[in-house]
Amino acid sequence: MQRGLLNGDSYMALGQVYQGTTLPTKKSDIKKTLQIGGTAKKKVVSFFNRRRSEMSKVLTEKSNLGPKDKRAIEKMPSLNAEETALLSMDDIELKNIQLQFPSSRRFSGDGGCVEVRVRTDRGDILVAVQGDRSKPAIFTYHDLGLNYICFQPFFNFVDMRALLENFRVYHINAPGQEEGAPSLPEDYIYPTMDELANQLNYVLGHFGIKSFIGFGVGAGANILARFALAHPEKVDALALINCTSNQAGWIEWAYQKMNSRSLRSRGMTQGVLDYLMWHHFGRFPEERNHDLAQMYRAYFTRNVNPTNLSLLIDSYVRRTDLNIARDAATIRAPVLNITGALSPHVDDTVTFNGRLQPTNSTWMKISDSGMVLEEQPGKISEAFRLFLQGEGYVAPLSPTKIVAFRRLSDAGRRRPCRHSPVIRITENPISEAVVC
Repeated sequence: MQRGLLNGDSYMALGQVYQGTTLPTKKSDIKKTLQIGGTAKKKVVSFFNRRRSEMSKVLTEKSNLGPKDKRAIEKMPSLNAEETALLSMDDIELKNIQLQFPSSRRFSGDGGCVEVRVRTDRGDILVAVQGDRSKPAIFTYHDLGLNYICFQPFFNFVDMRALLENFRVYHINAPGQEEGAPSLPEDYIYPTMDELANQLNYVLGHFGIKSFIGFGVGAGANILARFALAHPEKVDALALINCTSNQAGWIEWAYQKMNSRSLRSRGMTQGVLDYLMWHHFGRFPEERNHDLAQMYRAYFTRNVNPTNLSLLIDSYVRRTDLNIARDAATIRAPVLNITGALSPHVDDTVTFNGRLQPTNSTWMKISDSGMVLEEQPGKISEAFRLFLQGEGYVAPLSPTKIVAFRRLSDAGRRRPCRHSPVIRITENPISEAVVC
């Protein structure tokens, strides 16, 4: 196949490209085949004659090409008659078309939160607040390696946004665990789990709150459970995910001690990173959601202060047993006990459930997930909403209201359409096209 130039563009220039197709090659055949007359017939005949003369000229000039150019021409893909005809069309104009590339998944930022520093007996802690101050309070507490930002995707989920019209959320961070936090002083003695729970009293006093609904994950769930045992009159209800009620076993103690030592001496090593991924997702998270797993791996590597995390891990691994039992002292507040079917903490939640009163506790295992807030936000939001409805905090949401919130959410994510007259097709004229 040979290549020539047509209207300044790179183009296959072969006379036989029209042979064997629906386009005849002779002028007499054109007149017989195209049953059109007048100016249109003259234009068609003139078009093919002009193109044939240009092709012949290019073929005769090919002998002036060098060996390298000839080999390059022979390697180029050939075009059939239909593609050749399309290349010569200049009636379709596509201008001002902007490609929209999906951005990499990331945390959703502050989600409209206002960050407040609260002074406690063990230093300042960061509390992020969102919602109407006159509404009932929800306290959240994060797990190891995370901070309040991990709750933003869940609380910005469309069904949760419809629910949170009735609440004000206080996201509490453990000391030194907020994003961008400086390393704590070397002589700083990190609070124990009971002392971390006691810090919630300072948050209540700072904002003038009498009681709250707790929402905790992992280590944060254990802290909220401790506070509910010490101050039952200040806790209205608890939603706890992957909560552990007993002290650390020997295997967990050994792993966490090695992780803490590595974080202090070498920073975020691959071994610590793998353990954190297992702690949050269970085994093989990349096989379930590769994008989500990569996002958390990058977050643990870049956004976590290793020294501060090692102190929190030391405090968590030294936790004491909650000393609760179903037939003795236990948590009086209603408890929604949640875990994921693929989470490594399923057995811990079963043990915790066996130590709660069955009349005011519910155990849920969410299928096909390890980190349930990220992998199954719809199921968790529905369970949390029904839990609060059962406790009399919110009225049932009508299907119409939920659909309205979903439409508003979709409208916010969708780029608004703009009217543009830049797309014109000769065969099918469109005076005004909508480009989205």
